[in-house]
Amino acid sequence: MDGLKLPDPGDHHVLAAAIKAGAHVIVTSNLRDFPAAYLAEWDIEAKSPDDFVMDLIDLDDRVVYSCIQEIAASRRKPPGTFDDVLEQLERSGLIEAAGALRSRPVDQ
Repeated sequence: MDGLKLPDPGDHHVLAAAIKAGAHVIVTSNLRDFPAAYLAEWDIEAKSPDDFVMDLIDLDDRVVYSCIQEIAASRRKPPGTFDDVLEQLERSGLIEAAGALRSRPVDQ
């Protein structure tokens, strides 16, 4: 899409894809290159991966918890644990989401 104006021209394809797909969120660690005021023209917002996963946890923490369990169970070499997956999320910058999942009561 010609005419898109983002700080980094190399990101235009991301916004173009979001517009074409009718997306409401762009998940990126590169928030500074997706200004909120400009994205608002397209009814799109940029969120960090941590904020996006926190939104998913707020919607239904049981589903997210179950997904983390499935990821851990799918790891074979070496076998993975729930905590291993949370540690990987933390190393990837999802500090709040990992903390929220770690503090979730197991019986929920």
